Amino acid sequence: MPPKDDALYSRGKYRLEWDRKRDGSLRSPYLQIVWYDDAAGRNRSRSTGRSEIGEAEDELDRLFLERERGQAVCPTCGRTMDSTSGHLVTMAIADYLLDRAERPSIGSIRPRLAHVLEFLAATDRNALTCEQVDESMIDQFRRWSAKQPVVEGTINQTTRDRAPGTTEASVRSLAAAINYAHRRKDTLHPAGFTALSPTVVSRTPTFRASIEQLAAMFRYCTDPQPPKGETWSDKMRDRQKLHRTNLLRFLQVSVATWCRPDAAHHLSTASDRDQWISSARVVQLNYRGRRQTKKYRPAVPVPEKFALLLDETEGFFVTVDSVRKAFEAMLDELSLPRQRETGLKLIRRSVAQIARRRIGEERWRQGEIMLGHAKISTSDLYALFDPANLGIALAATTAIMDEIDALAPGAFGSGKTNHLKAINGGKCA
Repeated sequence: MPPKDDALYSRGKYRLEWDRKRDGSLRSPYLQIVWYDDAAGRNRSRSTGRSEIGEAEDELDRLFLERERGQAVCPTCGRTMDSTSGHLVTMAIADYLLDRAERPSIGSIRPRLAHVLEFLAATDRNALTCEQVDESMIDQFRRWSAKQPVVEGTINQTTRDRAPGTTEASVRSLAAAINYAHRRKDTLHPAGFTALSPTVVSRTPTFRASIEQLAAMFRYCTDPQPPKGETWSDKMRDRQKLHRTNLLRFLQVSVATWCRPDAAHHLSTASDRDQWISSARVVQLNYRGRRQTKKYRPAVPVPEKFALLLDETEGFFVTVDSVRKAFEAMLDELSLPRQRETGLKLIRRSVAQIARRRIGEERWRQGEIMLGHAKISTSDLYALFDPANLGIALAATTAIMDEIDALAPGAFGSGKTNHLKAINGGKCA
């Protein structure tokens, strides 16, 4: 067995160790700082870049003071520096928001950091510096955040409990803002805390809609029925169908492309966005000028029924910024699960699960490509229809649409309506 090192030096949870192979020989000539990361659930290490124990101890002390005490340490002499002039968290957030202003993710980043700013104001911490934000401070933020309800809507406001995952998204954005300040050399060290993994604080909804339930959603839009005890005239029924047009279109694009809700709202046939390639019957979910993010938006072939709808569309397919309220009203009407089990992603998740059983595990990579979880190797849009690329996934999607259409006639029928053309001009991504 390799020799076991005695404790060379430790401070708090940080300790010095030699990095050894199984046979006991050194993997690196430099001493390592090792500590247990509670958020990640595993040990982490960092090289000191020193082989002398005395010098390595200084490196460990520097890391300990920066991470656990929020004290800046001079990299030359090792002495702690005055932290009273540290970089304010509020300024770090402002600079970070300015830097990210043109990125697609700014719509999510802004409210997450606004929640942090609310915490600073509510707890009289507007003078807090980046160096002072440690694990203890973040735990205080988590406890405070858990008590703050999420307010949705502007006119008819509703509230719901704040999920741990929502709070942790704010922690993650705060860490990104402080790390950005560190890269700018506004602060001497990166964020001294770690956001919890989404798998630790969030639970993926388990409910998936069946073909019959998906068809009921389409019927809710194409054949609206009055509440029990009420009677609607033909004019009232037509008005309800008009009000539910964008919800119907959201359902159509979500089933046909398996896309995420934001991508469904962004789909446009405008030539400057280069999304609808009619000759190839392919939708490029990532519009021209938008940089790809971790939530990759692929180019996907679409069934002919949906292609005809796009051919009849001028501009945005969904003409409002969000169909969330209409979607939630539909869930209530159809008595479908709520309590975080259903949201706008329900259609994407449901179609993917139905299609997975039909495609089979050995060919499921095509499903991963449709979902944006994997990237296709071909750059030829016309090649996407090949069974070796996305042809099998396309066939599964077509079958799903046909079955929905059979249960809800007109679900993917002609979309050529004058009122849609009239309201389409004002939509923006």
